[in-house]
Amino acid sequence: MPEKEPRISFHEQIQRNKAKSGYFFFIMIISIIFSMSYIVFGYYNSDKIALASVGAKKADISQYRQLYNSVEGLTLASGMPMPKIYIMESEQTNAFATGRDPQHSVICVTTGALKKLDKQELEGVLGHELSHIANFDIRFMTLTAVLIGMIAIISQIFLRSLWYRGSNREGKGNPIFMLIAIALAILAPILTQMVQFAISRKREYAADASSVKFTRSPTGLIGALKKIKGEHAPESSGRINKAVAPLFMSDPFRKKFSELFSTHPALEKRIGILERM
Repeated sequence: MPEKEPRISFHEQIQRNKAKSGYFFFIMIISIIFSMSYIVFGYYNSDKIALASVGAKKADISQYRQLYNSVEGLTLASGMPMPKIYIMESEQTNAFATGRDPQHSVICVTTGALKKLDKQELEGVLGHELSHIANFDIRFMTLTAVLIGMIAIISQIFLRSLWYRGSNREGKGNPIFMLIAIALAILAPILTQMVQFAISRKREYAADASSVKFTRSPTGLIGALKKIKGEHAPESSGRINKAVAPLFMSDPFRKKFSELFSTHPALEKRIGILERM
């Protein structure tokens, strides 16, 4: 005759499930604290992190006098403080702005942009980046990162709590409800990310419009975007980290899939809107 399985004390079972639940929530609390600390650190050091990740160096004022003059002229016209100016070695025509506020801001321009753009086109690009600083877009991106992270964590807590609840009932939970919960836990962060991308694309359009306001003409930015569009496949060579790619004026990787999953609008759309201004 088969041996009978040993009896389980309900007190022991309760204690075991409590220990499992407590361990899980302890891990989640530690994860939340770590995530929030990382985000706060990243927010206050966003400029240093971004510049270090692309190997940018501070622009020498004697070597890049025209660049400094262009930025200074635009800041005077817009009433903004002068940002720090950095140069990044890359054949791409690109630029990005970073810093938590206008008083702690940085504009970084690629060597490719300095070679390929004329004065008016470069000012169009600089106006675009200055508008990101003026609109506190770095702060916005930080807050959306917090939102996405929190939704992902809450989704995981919700999913795990259902899992433990189901196991406590010895698998007698509703499987359909469990499947719906799993689907929601997986889809919630993805949908939130898509909303973030959509808002990010809108802010790129706003930065284009603000550049026209700063430079008093869309011609320069149109010319710059057309040159970017006409470039060959982007040279990334691992220099640009995908984490900082959304900061750039145009997507450094030029993703081929749907715009729904891109932080930047299509160049054709941006040019078309600017040509109607």
